[in-house]
Amino acid sequence: MPRVIKHPELRREELLDHAQALFLTRGYDKASLNDVIASAGISKGAFYHYFASKEALLEALAERFARQALAGVEGILGDPGLDPLACLNALLAHSRQAKIETAPEAWTLFETMFRPENLVLFHRINLAANASFSPLLVKIIRQGVEDGTFTTFDPESVADIVMQFGIATHGVIAKAISGGSDADMEVAIETLEKRVRLYGIALDRILGLPDGSIQIGEPGYVRAVMTARRKAESSKVR
Repeated sequence: MPRVIKHPELRREELLDHAQALFLTRGYDKASLNDVIASAGISKGAFYHYFASKEALLEALAERFARQALAGVEGILGDPGLDPLACLNALLAHSRQAKIETAPEAWTLFETMFRPENLVLFHRINLAANASFSPLLVKIIRQGVEDGTFTTFDPESVADIVMQFGIATHGVIAKAISGGSDADMEVAIETLEKRVRLYGIALDRILGLPDGSIQIGEPGYVRAVMTARRKAESSKVR
């Protein structure tokens, strides 16, 4: 039979599909690169043409998760009935809902990055994921500055600060995971809920808005995402 030639982007997506399926069923640590290569039915040389390492695979999966989470936001950004503040809140709400819906899978795939030895990987994965979200924030903030809704001299840096909020929660989440108990998780949830409220107020003030204008979180959001980790563990056991 003649050899099937596939478009590079299609082949790359197929490799990510195989990696994601293996990481979800076996766990990131227990699924090797050889497993991924065997599952995809390609040579090692072909695999390394697309990904330099197992960590690069995980980064690419994080970026794809982010793209999927933001699918459909064009309607938000292009809605003439939304002013920049409403548009920003709608974007953040869309992102929160996507995180809740994908949390069990995301925990299974990315929990390893919260280990102390994987701090560099954590930052690399965040950079990969944030590459999809940051440009949208910058666009909205610029529009808000132009029409007087927001007050800032540097929209790019404001977007970067929003991205840093997530990175700043690493220590809290890592401590909860290493502790492992329900009590550790409850402490983490309470701490993160306070952080989310504080980050919302900080962003309001950076953009010259009254406190409570921007909704980074909502009641139950942090708990829904954090407790999804236990659901992910249960599904792996079964």
